[in-house]
Amino acid sequence: MPAPISIVIPTLNSAETLPATLGALMEGLHAGLIRELIVSDGCSTDQTLEIADEAGAEIVTGQASRGGQLCRGCDRAKGDWLLVLHADTILQDGWSRPVGDHLETGEPAAFRLAFRAAGFAPTWVAGWANLRSRLFGLPYGDQGLLVPRVMYQKAGGFPDQPLMEDVALARSLPRIALLPSRAFTSADRYERTGWMRRGARNLWTLSRYFLGADPERLAQDYRR
Repeated sequence: MPAPISIVIPTLNSAETLPATLGALMEGLHAGLIRELIVSDGCSTDQTLEIADEAGAEIVTGQASRGGQLCRGCDRAKGDWLLVLHADTILQDGWSRPVGDHLETGEPAAFRLAFRAAGFAPTWVAGWANLRSRLFGLPYGDQGLLVPRVMYQKAGGFPDQPLMEDVALARSLPRIALLPSRAFTSADRYERTGWMRRGARNLWTLSRYFLGADPERLAQDYRR
């Protein structure tokens, strides 16, 4: 029987972070969970594609837009489950056991968020994100998403938009559970902008999206 999970990772000039992300996935390969690795690239100009090729990934290329990239990558998947990860997300050691156990439920799930940074601010921001995920079933993409492929297709998949594609899909799925394992994401943007300022900005962006703001405009404002 083929392994159940297709890993899908969107990339754009991700050469610095992708090796660690891929390295953390090795335990899932040894546990017999991973069927294939799909890297959906948005025309990188660094060594991203070489790294993906060396890892044995199937590479999909197209216009840079995270929603579009994820849609193209997931469309190529053959596994019964999709595990969608950002290229700067590193799964906690031992992640394969809770994921393997969760597959029996048939329900979508995400990891608990953590930052690769120490101190009160990273802990507070991650705690708020995990509380939001637990109360409202709305994890962000940097928490990873584990979902049955048939359920993903029935929900309509990722929309081709540059921002909030994760929230759009989460709202179309049954309630998303939190796994007893963490996904460590980069803290670079928070450290550049300021933890509280970035957290408030993310909340404001989410609120605007719920109120009907155009994702293209939100993406422009987010990048600024």
